[in-house]
Amino acid sequence: MDDSDTSAILAEDESSDSSIVCCCFKVPQSKRPPPCSCPFSVTVEPVMFLSMFSIVLQWPLSTQYLWDCISEDVGYNGTKGGGCNASTVHDPLQKKVETLTAHWNLYINLGGFLVGLIMVTLLGSWSDRAGRRLVLIIPSLGLAVQASVYLIVMYLKLPVFWFLIGRICSGLTGDFNAILAGCFAYVADTSGRGSRTFRVAIIEACLGVAGIFASVIGGQWRRAQGYINPFWLVLATNLAAALYAYLFVPETVTPDPEAKLLSTRHHRAIFHLYSSDAPQGRRTKLWLYTICFFLVVSVHFGCSDLYVLYELSAPLCWGPGLIGYGSAAKNLAYLTSLMGLRAMQCCMKDTWVALVGLTSNIVGLIAISFANTTALMFTGYGLCFLFMASTPVLRSKLSKLVDPSEQGALFASVACVEGLCSLVSSVVFNSLYPATLHFMKGFPFIFGAIILLISAAIIGGLGCQEEKECGENREGSGIS
Repeated sequence: MDDSDTSAILAEDESSDSSIVCCCFKVPQSKRPPPCSCPFSVTVEPVMFLSMFSIVLQWPLSTQYLWDCISEDVGYNGTKGGGCNASTVHDPLQKKVETLTAHWNLYINLGGFLVGLIMVTLLGSWSDRAGRRLVLIIPSLGLAVQASVYLIVMYLKLPVFWFLIGRICSGLTGDFNAILAGCFAYVADTSGRGSRTFRVAIIEACLGVAGIFASVIGGQWRRAQGYINPFWLVLATNLAAALYAYLFVPETVTPDPEAKLLSTRHHRAIFHLYSSDAPQGRRTKLWLYTICFFLVVSVHFGCSDLYVLYELSAPLCWGPGLIGYGSAAKNLAYLTSLMGLRAMQCCMKDTWVALVGLTSNIVGLIAISFANTTALMFTGYGLCFLFMASTPVLRSKLSKLVDPSEQGALFASVACVEGLCSLVSSVVFNSLYPATLHFMKGFPFIFGAIILLISAAIIGGLGCQEEKECGENREGSGIS
């Protein structure tokens, strides 16, 4: 990392003179400040924290609820009363419960994706004209509606089909991917090129901190009081995220009263982004980095879908407490990745930071694929301590390839890619897991490691090409 990176982290570009200080943050005078002032130097970080807290809290709990409901329907009690042990590995009822739970996870994710894909595209690009705050508020309210539907299902003991209805309600408002798009576009608006990778990593670290707290609380709370009370907290945190965004987050885009949400203009902006090759070579890099991002995030999503199933069944037979601790150990990697990224930027370029992160992920997945004891499973989580170092680099590289006026369209497309990752990973991993139970239970994790190797090869190739171009530019400057 060069000197400009460090200076950009310590002090952002102060090119805009007409600004006021609001929420410890510079807001142009032409933009309306939020109703309240935040006493801390934060902007969208609490929104990301609260939203991720709700997602991580409900994700394993909803899978466990599906498992319990399906187990009751088929007459299986393997995870109750100490019935799950190594001798149940070949239990046909357990395999049936695993298969049905994996398939219902697939249906729920598929429903959310099909609806959310269109809405994320519209909301992300719309924020370039309507403002970023709305794209933080609307999806948070949608996630609150989803939590409300889940609570109704649990109170009335409705069929698990209603989980799909709740997820579709969230998809209609953009789902969590819209919040991601809004937060990262906001960071791109407020950061310099040198500091962008680290700023993105800070946002992703908020995901990890929220995940740690939610994982530990969720597992213990579910074991003590069941499912309903934790889901009330999910509802409350989503409402709190929407309220915080409205009260405290300064706007970075001058809202256009003529901006329309339902317009083909948003899709045309994304098409132009990926079809234009100015400056020369941008289009190829944009596509290749997007493909790498797709592969990496698909593996993250797909493996996350399977961790709880993998831990619930034999030979691990984890209960809610261990599942919570395991999820916390996995999410701790967000913090260790942030610290590792910051340290590695002092001695290597972003490309090689990403490759180190992918290597950590690959080694960890291989260890998890052979985990037949609690100690080995936690060893696998430990080996993944840098697995989140690659995605901030990829987001930053994509952001640096486009103009400031295209940031909203870019992160709208990235949000679409994340939605596609959710769909593809759910289809592939939730189908692959039951299909490979008979010969290797951990095979999907091996499959994920192979996919990450492909991403590493592409990123390494682009890194070598960029270094070559930089060398040629320096030589040209020296000759001139």
